[in-house]
Amino acid sequence: MASQWILANQDGFENALEFQQNIPIPTAADLGPKEVLVELRAASLNYRELVIAGPMGVNGPIKPPVVPGCDGAGIIKAAGSDVVKFQVGDRVVTHNDADVNRDGDDKVFTFAEATSAMGQGADGTLRTHGVFHQNAVVHAPKTLEFLAASTLTTTWVTAWNAYFGLESRKLTPESWVLIQGTGGVSVAAVQIAVAFGANVVATTSTEERASRLKALGAVAVLNYRTDADIWGQKARALTPNGRGFDHILDVGGNETLAHSLKAVRAEGVISLIGAVGAASAETVPMVLALPHTCIVRGFIAGTRRQFQDLNRFIDEKKIQPAVDDVVFDLADAKDAYRRLKEKKHFAKVLINIEQSVP
Repeated sequence: MASQWILANQDGFENALEFQQNIPIPTAADLGPKEVLVELRAASLNYRELVIAGPMGVNGPIKPPVVPGCDGAGIIKAAGSDVVKFQVGDRVVTHNDADVNRDGDDKVFTFAEATSAMGQGADGTLRTHGVFHQNAVVHAPKTLEFLAASTLTTTWVTAWNAYFGLESRKLTPESWVLIQGTGGVSVAAVQIAVAFGANVVATTSTEERASRLKALGAVAVLNYRTDADIWGQKARALTPNGRGFDHILDVGGNETLAHSLKAVRAEGVISLIGAVGAASAETVPMVLALPHTCIVRGFIAGTRRQFQDLNRFIDEKKIQPAVDDVVFDLADAKDAYRRLKEKKHFAKVLINIEQSVP
């Protein structure tokens, strides 16, 4: 029998999350022709999980009851008659775009389609067993265990897209990169850039996290609290001749964007990949990109091909994703949500499902 969490409403995760047990496990006969049954072994949480569980905001409504989570890793236990990309026994990672009509690997996921995504409009990964369309999984890196592989779906693919999504602005070993904070995307972006040979400057708020960022390969770390008004300028001064950064991954939205504009080089790229900063921050006008002669780019995660390219890179470079110090069991997923909300984590909050699999 299977176990799973569901979101019954959007009244906040404390009220909305319900744990269900003794659910019949689907069989091969229950699968559609292009579906696979995955025995999930691990999952990880993103900031979106908090937003989706809360009163309807930027992500829009859910279709209750829905299994939350979009990041997960496991093993294919059964496959439909028309599945050609996978076979029983394959180790896979979920891909957030749950649109069953996306047969191409280069289709771009848009914000308008967020309500159909896994964990919101389609059942996600906080369960022991799940039926997914074959387009909603990719082969996992051969060099990663399930917990590490479960971190890739959203944050790592987003970081990869930031660096390689624009053909003319791809990351190079000569690139200078500015990373903000120690959340999932930020830490993934540090590790990818360092593995590629680029120069990384990061920001955080504590000495302990600064030490962890330096251990991952950051050449310098600034404190965005003690340097609250000037960290953008101070970061820029660290680049060759003060030229500014080739890539900036902006996770704070209006609270950090003004600093990002001060730090970016001419023709550099600011990737808008989050809005975890204060909602009360003053709106930064888009026209300010003009005097800074830069590219400001918004996108959602990445394509299947980008995910596949990332996984090959991870295997080639033998990267081990940095993760949080605490790992939760599936039954304790509410505690994982609490740790994420309280911002006590480093990189990704992990959920071990393997012990819950019957």
